[in-house]
Amino acid sequence: MARPRFSSPAWWFRSQDGRWAVAQPPNPAISVWIAAVLIGFLPLSPAHATTVEGVGHGALIVWSLDEVVRGASPFRRVLGAVVLIGQLLLLARDW
Repeated sequence: MARPRFSSPAWWFRSQDGRWAVAQPPNPAISVWIAAVLIGFLPLSPAHATTVEGVGHGALIVWSLDEVVRGASPFRRVLGAVVLIGQLLLLARDW
């Protein structure tokens, strides 16, 4: 199989073995983030809400670092970098 060109959509969305790699079943970090988002809809005390929000941010940071390092496609690595930058900016703003 010829290697797709950098500008090709297939290059952005395929893994090195040629499979489409845009979406996959949730990994543990994304599952924790989803749980934190759902728990965040419950009526929580301010302390608990802050904890749940922190866990959600931490889970997204872990997920994004994993994608930057081990993402299956260039799209996934770029998506991880964008989410990581966004989470770090949020942390810097709140600090």
